[in-house]
Amino acid sequence: MPFINIKITQEEGQPTKEQKQALIAEVTQVVAKVLKRDRIASTTVIIEEINTDNHGLGGKSVTQIREGGQF
Repeated sequence: MPFINIKITQEEGQPTKEQKQALIAEVTQVVAKVLKRDRIASTTVIIEEINTDNHGLGGKSVTQIREGGQF
C-alpha cells in the first residue's frame, strides 16, 4: 500500500481545497502508473501544511527569511 506524505508551507489563500483535491487525485494516479498498481483505493496521500515559523533554513525560520526578502 503506497503512503505518500506531501509537506507544503502554509500560505495565505493557498492551497485551496480544490487544489488539494487535485493534488491528491493526480499524485495517486502517478504513483499507480509508476508502480504499476491498479488498486488506487489503497493509496494514501496526506498533505501537511507547515507554518513558516516552524520551518527553518540556514538557522532562520522561513518567516524571518521572507521578511528579509531573501526567499
